Amino acid sequence: MSRGYVLDPTAVRTDDIASPGPDAGLLAGKTVGFRLDEMWRAWDWISELWADKFRAAGASVSFWRSGGRSGDEGERMAHELKEFLTSIDVAIIGLANCGSCTGWTVRDAITAANAGLPTTAIATANFETFAHEIARRGGRSGLRVHVLPYPLNERLRDDVTDIGDAHFYPLLDTMGARLTVRNDAA
Repeated sequence: MSRGYVLDPTAVRTDDIASPGPDAGLLAGKTVGFRLDEMWRAWDWISELWADKFRAAGASVSFWRSGGRSGDEGERMAHELKEFLTSIDVAIIGLANCGSCTGWTVRDAITAANAGLPTTAIATANFETFAHEIARRGGRSGLRVHVLPYPLNERLRDDVTDIGDAHFYPLLDTMGARLTVRNDAA
């Protein structure tokens, strides 16, 4: 009789990092990096809106757009991502809005978090649970995930802008960020 092994897909990793990593802190003087993709125009609009708000608070902003992830282009994307991460102080990675997009968003967010950056992944509501599951399986169960409504990309720009405005301060909370110096003596 032969013996077989059944693997438990729900097992917890022994090397899991349950911490969200460092807070973003005061954003003035820091470079906030947005990771974009080729799919979601609504994420482009929201990241542009948030970037303007970060700039107004004294931060600089950088964008990087990912592309294909296989073959030579995939190798180039991995190299570009690592270069991008060395040029920023805070990472905002989006958009988890479909299965593969959620996978790559979380994978890139884990890469940023593993590089020691304050990192937040952005997901839409339908993909929140999946994003957390992928983060857990990737060894970063504490990864910060900020959730936007779903559907998002199907909305008009004005509607998306309103959503971006409504989520800006909650995003700061998720990031552990602030726009001004706290007056702790008060």
